[in-house]
Amino acid sequence: MRKKIVAGNWKMNMTFDEGQKLTSEIVNMFKDEAVKDVTLVLNPPFPHIHPVKKLIGDTPGIGLGAQNCSDKESGAFTGEVSAKILASFGVQYVILGHSERREYFKESNELLAVKVKQALANGLTPIFCCGESLEIRTAGTHEPNVKFQLTQSLFDLSPEDFSKVVIAYEPIWAIGTGKTASADQAQEMHLALRRHISSKYGKEIAENTSILYGGSANPGNAKELFSKPDVDGGLIGGASLKSRDFIDIAKSF
Repeated sequence: MRKKIVAGNWKMNMTFDEGQKLTSEIVNMFKDEAVKDVTLVLNPPFPHIHPVKKLIGDTPGIGLGAQNCSDKESGAFTGEVSAKILASFGVQYVILGHSERREYFKESNELLAVKVKQALANGLTPIFCCGESLEIRTAGTHEPNVKFQLTQSLFDLSPEDFSKVVIAYEPIWAIGTGKTASADQAQEMHLALRRHISSKYGKEIAENTSILYGGSANPGNAKELFSKPDVDGGLIGGASLKSRDFIDIAKSF
């Protein structure tokens, strides 16, 4: 059975004190309210990783992730952080290919393929993001476009390695635009991605791949989204910065 995951992407937010408060609240609520059958993943900015790890401790059901890693193993790359360094701090997950990394930092499918392999080589679980812009959605080429992202970045992996990857679908056109992606539209794309995975790796691996929805999920729409058969959780942005909202999303299965 594939894992249900709610991953919080803090992006470039939270001072040290704010991050400590948020993490403490999330951990305590998760325990106190006995949230079951879902894995939470906290993905703070790099400086928060060690202190957040200490607050999570050995709490079952809560993992620690990073928002990015380098495509290089080590060396003279000022400002970069390698998968090896992240793993040494107890990081378990890493977000790769987020729409903001693709748009603002021009990360290509080819570069992301290398990053995915770096993550896997160091025991990290990649949360691989894919999605389409409003222009592509309007043109009706969203399915082949998003499938192409998977093909270019992931389909070089062995079946064993691919089975360690989590997918996050981001309808970029529905994030901060005032437009809304319906639960049916999310299901349609998640199913298309699962079928695409099946065409390469077979039905068993496809059925066991967690595919998260990354399109502004919140406590108001999470229950409907997560009720869809191919939506296995969410990659949460703004709502992950509010402990009550984040926990309520996690309880929406």
